[in-house]
Amino acid sequence: MTIVHKDGNINKNADGLSRWPLPNHIYNPAYVSEEASPQIPIEGISVTDLNTTFFEEERNSYIQDRNCSILCQLLNKNCKDNSLINSLDELWNKSYDEGRFHPLDGIIYHRTKHTCVMTVVDRSLINLVLKECHDSPFSGHLSEDRTREKVKTCIWWPMWQKDVAEYCKTCDRCQKANKSTGKRLGNMIKIQEPSRPWEIVHMDWVTGLPPGGDRSYNAFLVIVDRFSKTPIFLPCHKDDTAMDTALLIWNRVVSWTGIFTNIISDRDPKLTSALWTNVHQLFGTKLSLSTAYHPQPDALEFAYKTSIHASTNQTPAILEKGWNPKLPQDSLRKDLVEIHPTAARFKEMLEIARKHALRCMKDSFAYAKDKWDKSHPTPDFKVGDLILVSTTKFNNIKGCQTLKDPFAGPFVIKAFHGENAVEVELSEELSNKHPTFPVSSIKPYESSDA
Repeated sequence: MTIVHKDGNINKNADGLSRWPLPNHIYNPAYVSEEASPQIPIEGISVTDLNTTFFEEERNSYIQDRNCSILCQLLNKNCKDNSLINSLDELWNKSYDEGRFHPLDGIIYHRTKHTCVMTVVDRSLINLVLKECHDSPFSGHLSEDRTREKVKTCIWWPMWQKDVAEYCKTCDRCQKANKSTGKRLGNMIKIQEPSRPWEIVHMDWVTGLPPGGDRSYNAFLVIVDRFSKTPIFLPCHKDDTAMDTALLIWNRVVSWTGIFTNIISDRDPKLTSALWTNVHQLFGTKLSLSTAYHPQPDALEFAYKTSIHASTNQTPAILEKGWNPKLPQDSLRKDLVEIHPTAARFKEMLEIARKHALRCMKDSFAYAKDKWDKSHPTPDFKVGDLILVSTTKFNNIKGCQTLKDPFAGPFVIKAFHGENAVEVELSEELSNKHPTFPVSSIKPYESSDA
């Protein structure tokens, strides 16, 4: 190596460290007198040392831990006592045989191919390191893999990878902030198949419409026959009560279709129950064996259509539709009377069409259920379990909707409604929200006992 001098005017890239330091005297071109130089107070300089409490607590924990006590004896004496070695637990014994433990200043270090870290057995100290590697602002609640990479450069303890995975899994912040990427819960449930039109119907409300018509309707009640898929659209108001809805169905639907056996709706079951009760109140009937069917004057049209006429020996409904609308007292019979159209050929055509429709409905449901269940595992919850609920079901959470957590909770399961709906105990802040949610919008909450 040859050292060549370059004049300062030529060597423009030279920094202060590469120049020969000259003493501060009058012959130095950069001389600064003591009067002109600033005085730095000694109070402005401080020395910070690492807190040794962590190390002291770890040394003390070695005395309480059986495996560490044995290791200290083996490593300090530098002897191989087979009885002591065999008394170590399996993981400790394996690491000792591989020569991974080394003592230094009363601390046992664990050495791998790329790291040499402290062995920690105190659970409180382990949780402190886990919190620092996962929860702190410098860690940012990153994934399990990244947390594991940080932990393995700090400390070691048996089964540490399993504990890191459990810690990340039970992190409250991560469970609420991370969106659900797995399969949604809930299998498809088979609904009773209808045997004739207007026996089972789907009912739902379309709301949020601008007011229209003479009565400023702002919603639609949609009723769809499950058998024939025939829809009925009834204008209504969003704030209609159960009695208002019952009157609407009675005036516009029941006289033509008869009483429905089942109503399938995603509305509150209380509404459908009240609706069902109000419809029977309108008929003036009660479903009890001691009460006969007495149609009131308001039900004249329905009574007329379901009564046999002497001239035809059939009801008008049979002649018009080929079947009788269902009466309230029909709910008391387990086996419903088959429909009897007048013409044998017409009856045969209807039966063939209905059987074909039923077969198609069963095949369609079986195909849809098989496809749905493959991507929707069966929920495994019980009363008392903790769950998180998707915040898409809450529109009254304070703060920016874009920045809110995807899940809220945890909430305790209070009851089950069918197989795919759960009722939870909501907090006081969300007490005005309906407590029943579909299982597709919930996920289990992993609580930490640490």
